[in-house]
Amino acid sequence: MASAGLTTDDLPAVVVHGSALRNATPGTVAQALGLTYRPDRRPVDLVVVGAGPVGLAAAVYGASEGLTTVLLDRSGIGGQAAKSARIENYLGFPHGISGEHLTRLAMVQALKFGVRIHAPCAVAGLDLTDEQRPAVVLDDGQRIQTRAVIAATGAHYRRPDVPGWAAFEQSGCIRYAATDLDVRNYDDQPVAVIGGANSAGQAALSLAARGATVELIIRGADLEARMSSYLTDRIQAHPGSGSTPAARSAH
Repeated sequence: MASAGLTTDDLPAVVVHGSALRNATPGTVAQALGLTYRPDRRPVDLVVVGAGPVGLAAAVYGASEGLTTVLLDRSGIGGQAAKSARIENYLGFPHGISGEHLTRLAMVQALKFGVRIHAPCAVAGLDLTDEQRPAVVLDDGQRIQTRAVIAATGAHYRRPDVPGWAAFEQSGCIRYAATDLDVRNYDDQPVAVIGGANSAGQAALSLAARGATVELIIRGADLEARMSSYLTDRIQAHPGSGSTPAARSAH
């Protein structure tokens, strides 16, 4: 690192176009790569904040009707769905589809209709001073005046109030997705999946398929309360469940 003129105080660092970007953040990397929003002469009809499945669909529908559409997301395209190992109850994909593939197809469709996608690009607020032309205010101070705004900001992961949780996150012991990249190193390892909805069920099955010993921990006593029946049936029928409960309740 020293030979490159960098020290540990400069980390994380990213080399962009031959230049080192010190103390890099998603926002500064996006700016260096030209991914952040830059105004041009075209008036904007619709701004969609949030690029998960709902935001992507809204952008596609708006742009396909001839609206000049801008799609923004503070982290990346696809939202929580992009991190799903497999989605089997999404209309139009009877054999299931990975969240990554679904996101890629939706992004290509949005670009086909001329949606201007900017991510990472964080939104700081909404200025409604002019009722006819609301303005979306970005973190960097840029303003996007538009005719309409759709907020599809999705959800945030809730972090348990557990001592040392942040340290375990930084060490990689705690993940918030079960994509192929996330589960690659957990073959034949004990893993706890916290949550009782569909994403947790798919994660548990994906990990179990790799030989991991999975503990599925839920709030309450009924796995069927928040998870689709096709997933609960598959979990309860999994050979690895044996005679143990399919889910252990955590109150």
